[in-house]
Amino acid sequence: MALTIGVDVGGSHVSSAAVNNESFKIVKGTYFSGLVDNKSPKEIIFSKWAEVINKTIEKCDYNENIEIAFSMPGPFEYETGRAMFEGNDKFEALYNVSIPEEFSKYITSQNVKFRFLNDASSFGIGSILMNGLDKYEQKVVAITLGTGFGASFLDNVLPLTSGENIPDNGCLWDKIFENGIADEYFSTRWFIKKYEEYSKIQITDGVKEIANKNDEFSKKVFEDFASNFSDFLFPFLDVFETNTLVIGGNIAKCSDQFLPKVLEVWKDKNSKIEIVILENTDKSSIIGASYMFNDSFWEKIKGTLADF
Repeated sequence: MALTIGVDVGGSHVSSAAVNNESFKIVKGTYFSGLVDNKSPKEIIFSKWAEVINKTIEKCDYNENIEIAFSMPGPFEYETGRAMFEGNDKFEALYNVSIPEEFSKYITSQNVKFRFLNDASSFGIGSILMNGLDKYEQKVVAITLGTGFGASFLDNVLPLTSGENIPDNGCLWDKIFENGIADEYFSTRWFIKKYEEYSKIQITDGVKEIANKNDEFSKKVFEDFASNFSDFLFPFLDVFETNTLVIGGNIAKCSDQFLPKVLEVWKDKNSKIEIVILENTDKSSIIGASYMFNDSFWEKIKGTLADF
C-alpha cells in the first residue's frame, strides 16, 4: 500500500497522518495532533512539528523513502519550501528558513522528500477527494471560516490562482467588502466584536459560545453574518459557474445558525449550487496536501505553485 504523510500546519497546532494514495483515506491509527506556539523559536517549532510527524512515521513501517506533504499557510514559497513569515504575527522565527534543508534533521528517517501546498488549496483538494467530487467535472469553491477566511477555486481538482473568472491569486480574504476587507467580516473576531457590541457581554470562547447563548444578540449576529456572507460570496460563485461550495473551519460547525438564510437568499437568485459542510478541516487538508504525490496531478500543478 503506497502511503504519503500529510501534515496540516495551523496557527496553533500541527496534525499529521498517513494517507492511502489510492483510496485517499487516512490510515487508521496514524493521525496525531499537537499544540504549537507560533511565537516560539525555530528549534521549538520544529521540535513540536517533529514530535507529531514522527509518531505517524512510527506507525507506518516504512522500508523506503518517506514522502511528506505540507498544507502550509502563507506567506510561503511553495515551490522551494522557504518560509516567508514576516510581519504577520505567526512563525516569524521561520522567516527565510528552508524547511526541506533545516527541518529534515528532526525527522526519524534520513530519506525524506517534501512538497508544500497552500493550506486553502489543500483543504479544497481534500474536500473534493473526501466527497467523491473528483469523479465528475466539477467547479468547486472551498472556503474555511475560522481565525481567518481562506478560499480556493478548483476546476477538476486543480486549484486556480488566475483567470478572468478567478479573483486575484484565487483568494478572497483580501477583497474589499463594506468598510474593510473580507477577512474582517468572515472570521471569529468579527463574531466576537459584533456580539460584544450588541450585548455588552465579553466573549471568551469564540463562535461556539455565541451560538450556545441562543439569545436575541446571538441571533442578530448570525443574521448579520448570513446577510454579509450571501452578498459578498455569491457574485464570485456565480462568475466562476460554481457547482459545489464546501464550507469548513470552526464557524462551519455552527452552520445551522446562518446557512438557512443564505440558502433562502440564493434560492431567490435561482442558484443551483450544492453546499457541503465539512467539519474535519485539518483531515481534509492532510488528504489534499498528500495528493501532491499523485504523479499526474503533480505534473499539472508543479508549475503553478504560487508564492503568497
